[in-house]
Amino acid sequence: MAVPRKGVVRFRERAELLDFLLQVSTVTAETLDLDRLLANVAEIVKEVIPYELFAILLYTERSRTLKMRYSIGHRDEVARSLLIGPGEGITGAAAQSRRPILVGDVRTDPRYLNALDAVRAELTVPMLVRGKLVGVIDLQSTRLNAFSEQDRALLELIASRVGIAIDNARLYRRVERQNRTLRALAHLSHEFSSILEIDELLTRIAVTIHALIGFDAFSIFLYEEDRRLLRCRFSQRYDEKTTVENIEYGKGITGAAAQSRQAIRVADVTQDPRYIASHSDIRSEVAVPLILRDRMIGVIDLESEKLGFFTDDHVRALTLLAPQISTSVENARLYEELAQREQSMEQDLQAAYKLQSVLMPRSITEILGVDVGLNTRPARAISGDLYDFFEQGDEYTLIAFGDVSGKGAAAALYGALISGLLRTMAARRRSPAELMKSLNEALLERRVDSQYATLSLIVWSARTRTFTVVSAGTLPPMLCRKGEIIEARAEGVPIGLLEGQSYEQVEIVAETDDVLVLCSDGVEDQLEDDLSALPEAGLTEDAETYGHERLAKMVMSNYENDPQQLADKIFADIDAFRGATPLTDDQTVIVLKVL
Repeated sequence: MAVPRKGVVRFRERAELLDFLLQVSTVTAETLDLDRLLANVAEIVKEVIPYELFAILLYTERSRTLKMRYSIGHRDEVARSLLIGPGEGITGAAAQSRRPILVGDVRTDPRYLNALDAVRAELTVPMLVRGKLVGVIDLQSTRLNAFSEQDRALLELIASRVGIAIDNARLYRRVERQNRTLRALAHLSHEFSSILEIDELLTRIAVTIHALIGFDAFSIFLYEEDRRLLRCRFSQRYDEKTTVENIEYGKGITGAAAQSRQAIRVADVTQDPRYIASHSDIRSEVAVPLILRDRMIGVIDLESEKLGFFTDDHVRALTLLAPQISTSVENARLYEELAQREQSMEQDLQAAYKLQSVLMPRSITEILGVDVGLNTRPARAISGDLYDFFEQGDEYTLIAFGDVSGKGAAAALYGALISGLLRTMAARRRSPAELMKSLNEALLERRVDSQYATLSLIVWSARTRTFTVVSAGTLPPMLCRKGEIIEARAEGVPIGLLEGQSYEQVEIVAETDDVLVLCSDGVEDQLEDDLSALPEAGLTEDAETYGHERLAKMVMSNYENDPQQLADKIFADIDAFRGATPLTDDQTVIVLKVL
């Protein structure tokens, strides 16, 4: 819009002035980009009012200051840092009075703030929209009396139209920023929920919030209700992690936000008696509580070295983000607690495994008249299967073999109780049936809810070459003689379950090379390598298990082997059968071969 200036006669006719103002309105309305709009305004003014220095200063209600938003001719350091309060300088005076100010010689006006020594004249006009101050347009010239009353009136007309466009552009920028923030929050909510490691989560939260709000210091405090304390779990100053003291509930700006359950924004911390100084250069602070289902989780706290840095938009963004942060932090805390408990449980299981290794023999000493093979493995870290060997004089050996209900540590501890009782009771030689009855009564005196055990007690007599077997619910021993299976039925109620039980015993007269195989039910119940047979896939009664027949064939085919070799072959065959399927239950095999 090239409109040459012709002095005071530029707009002699009213139609020319109206046409110019229409062009001003058109140019300022064609964009909502604030930077482009301000550049257009500078060009429009230059066409009709010559100047050497030009500035548009926008008013911020939050800080109650004018900041130079666009300038021509001013030094860069002035344009970047100049803040003018109402009443300061000629510009501040125009903003405060909301009236134009024309000064022909600034050297005679004490209000003048020296921007350039050569400046002589200044014209400042406020921009108002619906009675609200938007900013000021400021012109300066190196010529005395460079601006006339007609220039003042013309700039006032321009300012009235420009002010509306600037206000719209600022509103559009605010809305666009809010939209970006909301989109970012939606994305971040999903991202936060996928992070369960709490240190990684808190670091990511700090990075995310810094991208939205350029803070100088950031902390996350987690609330410990029993101690009424806000414990600093994460703190960062600039890009480095720092250490911040814990804060009592209700103390400081952070504690006050937790107690009131409301966001607190402080424009000048030096004027707030609640402020707890962490760094001497901090000037403003905002604290937002983290609440989940009406329960205090903690507080996020942001600090800045600038006065009045944090805005209502910042508080709104943090308030919108706080519920997702609360949920994610709580999930991460629970995950951390679970991991610590699992670690503690794993340590306990390892200790229990070592103890079980001591209590249960891993190798078998020589037993007169028989060779022994042994294999055992737990479905979990420790086994609920139990076995032990007790010498009862030179010619007799008591073999205990059983399975405790359930799996894991509870089953192993109950098995240890049974082994301990057996060690005490087996010292007095008695019949296996009497020993089983006494053991059942002892367990009932120490009843543990939902715990019981199946058990076989077998006394081997090297003198008479007989096995005396008593069963309390275990699988019957499998006797293989010259490649044929001879069933030895022995039945009874599991121990630790019912009172007043008596047990029958069965005698098996052995021959040379007889093989007696004892197996826990985890052997026959092992599931095959078939995903359809897994419990999570919907296990049915037809799902294939290793079974009694397959075990019998394995024993008959390998009975001539050494007892340990036979035990190893049984486990190898089970592994080939189950493939990638986990162990269904604890598995133990004892092979006794008569010499």
